[in-house]
Amino acid sequence: MLQVTNSPFGQEQVELLNRLLPTLTEGQKIWLSGYLAALQQVGGVQAGGAAAVQGAPVANAPAASSAVSNEATVLFGSQTGNSHKLAKKLAGKLQDQGMQVTLSSMIDFKPNALKKVENLFIVVSTHGEGDPPDNAISFYEYLHSKRAPQLGGMSFSVLALGDTSYEFFCRTGRDFDQRLEELGATRIAPRIDCDVDFEDSAQQWLASVLAAVGQSAAAAASAPASDSGSVDAAAAMSEDSTEYSRSNPFQASVLENLNLNGRGSDRETRHLEISLEGSGIQYEPGDSVGIYPQNHPRLVDEIIEAMEWQADAQVPLPKSKDRTSIREALTSQYEITVLTPALIEKFAEVAPDSGLKKLLEPGQEQELRSYCKGRDLLDLVQDYDLKELSAKAFTAQLRKLPPRLYSIASSSKAYPDEVHLTIRKVHYENLGRVRYGVCSTFVSERLEPGDNLPLFVQENPNFKLPSDSDTPIIMIGPGTGVAPFRAFLGEREEQGAEGKTWLFYGDQHFSSDFLYQVEWQRWLKDGVLSRMDVAFSRDTDQKVYVQHRMMEHSKDLYQWLQEGAVVYICGDEKRMAHDVHATLLAIIMQEGGLNEEGAAAYLSQMQQEKRYQRDVY
Repeated sequence: MLQVTNSPFGQEQVELLNRLLPTLTEGQKIWLSGYLAALQQVGGVQAGGAAAVQGAPVANAPAASSAVSNEATVLFGSQTGNSHKLAKKLAGKLQDQGMQVTLSSMIDFKPNALKKVENLFIVVSTHGEGDPPDNAISFYEYLHSKRAPQLGGMSFSVLALGDTSYEFFCRTGRDFDQRLEELGATRIAPRIDCDVDFEDSAQQWLASVLAAVGQSAAAAASAPASDSGSVDAAAAMSEDSTEYSRSNPFQASVLENLNLNGRGSDRETRHLEISLEGSGIQYEPGDSVGIYPQNHPRLVDEIIEAMEWQADAQVPLPKSKDRTSIREALTSQYEITVLTPALIEKFAEVAPDSGLKKLLEPGQEQELRSYCKGRDLLDLVQDYDLKELSAKAFTAQLRKLPPRLYSIASSSKAYPDEVHLTIRKVHYENLGRVRYGVCSTFVSERLEPGDNLPLFVQENPNFKLPSDSDTPIIMIGPGTGVAPFRAFLGEREEQGAEGKTWLFYGDQHFSSDFLYQVEWQRWLKDGVLSRMDVAFSRDTDQKVYVQHRMMEHSKDLYQWLQEGAVVYICGDEKRMAHDVHATLLAIIMQEGGLNEEGAAAYLSQMQQEKRYQRDVY
């Protein structure tokens, strides 16, 4: 509840707001947020003379008399497809308002056209450790180079997608926002940074953008929410109730749950077959499935015991007035396995005597990062005195349990009304306690055929088979990174494709870790798979990985590239994808006679032509 002491409002304003806010629907709250955001951008004064939103920055705001032009350019940078989807929504709504809209991936946008853009809207994710997604790299580099033009005539806004569990949360979006300002552009609506549970924040941004371009401050102040010229933000971003999505997952039935690893393996990799019958869900090879998992019951019980709560104590559900038991909430509603600096800050505020504030003092940044790494909420409540918090106050600090994305391992042409996934169980010991991967352990230990699994399909337009099935493809996917290539080959088989296919696959042991071995052998025999090279790192004295096999066949690989082959990489970003990228550069230098700069330009051109695609995590 608002108070004079915790807000910038006077007593009378606080009383009015506290009476109003509980009566508003979610759609009304989002509309109001967008309206206020737009209002602060048009001079800071309403028609009736009231002041602009208190505390909101108005620097660089356009004058009240300035009009938004009829042209808009929407650019997206996306690794998994979320930014693309949100950008398409914005483009559609801008067109509904009568604007001429250009929608483009950053990699397809000609940077020289930037100085002609009057209204620029950027939707971009941050990948890995603060990096731009692959299809945003070239545009990002151009904008931050000396070649970037001055943009004094441009209005812009940025929606940044990220994950607060990473240190450089939304860094790419923040960089774009700052750089555009440096180049003289004017914000038409403030940047919003979204966590993995991005729907509400994205709605707020869309509402503020549409309000800014669609109405003047005076019109906005007088127009009712239902007026055709105003912004119904709830409708602007809400999913069709008949479509299954992140916010409306399909309760799919599990058909099979098999361990792909053989005897003697220290790994457990589950092959999951799931029915989509009756859902109407469509997917293509290269897309992913998002699963809503459950936290490990042992960890849930240990947290409840450490906090001395009753397991049936009632707490609110995330973003809802409904309630459930603390045990159910920690099991299926809230994230409890990841600590972040932002979460530490929240708990330090609500538990000032816990000692957490020492961890947040200037100069303790490295210690804070070190503490968060590899620890979970049980560590936090055991290391710091948080018992004074009620279950309700405790869960109020947590973020919603996000879905886990897995590359689809099947072709819908080969398996109608089904989707297959390949999931490796994650479990390890740290600080004297076994830690579990949330979704992988849920799938391997507690998911049986016949169980329902809430899921949705995440489109990924950045990882797709070439439209011409005669195009040769090179697939590099060690371990579970091979999953989408099972889908690729299943699709090519159903299509009767003639293009050559080459798979590089690796794992630890040939005898126990050769995932889908029988299927690869059948496809090799039938000619669906033209060539396969494998690397089993623990079967030889010296560890051999897929990049070593690539170098062994560098002449052939380069010849395939010269013939127009598309290269796909799937798997671990930090090590494998980095090493494979370096190996590709080395092969291009060695076989193409290019220097380092020339090889980098060769790969960059392949990216521009969508002949170098990565699905890395």
